[in-house]
Amino acid sequence: MSKLDELIKELCPDGVEYVKLGDVVNILDNLRKPVSKQNRISGIYPYYGANGIQDYVDSYIFDGIYILMGEDGSVINTDNTPILTWATGKIWVNNHAHILSEISEKALLRYIYFCLSKTNVSNIVRGTPPKINQQNMRNIQILLPPLAVQEEIVRILDHFIELTTKLTTKLTTELTARKKQYEYYRNQLLNFDKLRMENGER
Repeated sequence: MSKLDELIKELCPDGVEYVKLGDVVNILDNLRKPVSKQNRISGIYPYYGANGIQDYVDSYIFDGIYILMGEDGSVINTDNTPILTWATGKIWVNNHAHILSEISEKALLRYIYFCLSKTNVSNIVRGTPPKINQQNMRNIQILLPPLAVQEEIVRILDHFIELTTKLTTKLTTELTARKKQYEYYRNQLLNFDKLRMENGER
């Protein structure tokens, strides 16, 4: 039996209850500030929109750890899960992304991020362009086990992400080397003028 199984057996003998997202996170949408492209001053701080970093600017309005969820435009993936960004440090967020922060030790923000990443939100997307309004977002239901269970789930999933990142980096390096090797031999083998000269032909 794994550690997670043991924790669930010990701490969740009667199962796990659903809670509303709005009850377990701070929603900081009222602090967002959109800045048009022509009015942005280039800098080092990420400027986030609905689907991630849009630009880099000279100032920031948030400093911490946040979940960003697309509000309008790019709001839903092909598998019907929400467009999410895990954002840390000093950042600027425009009005196209909801911004969520941790509210208490009862709900780890990283755990909530993983829950949201598998949540089907197709039933709360409205309009054209598509939009997830704040009220509908607040009502998203997530399972909230005890803190120790959340911590173990986060540990396991982050470990897999780390392994995947390392493997991807290794494979990318290997593929780059093989591509260079292929290009070298392709150029050598298909350079018939050079081959004729090496064979003493003119």
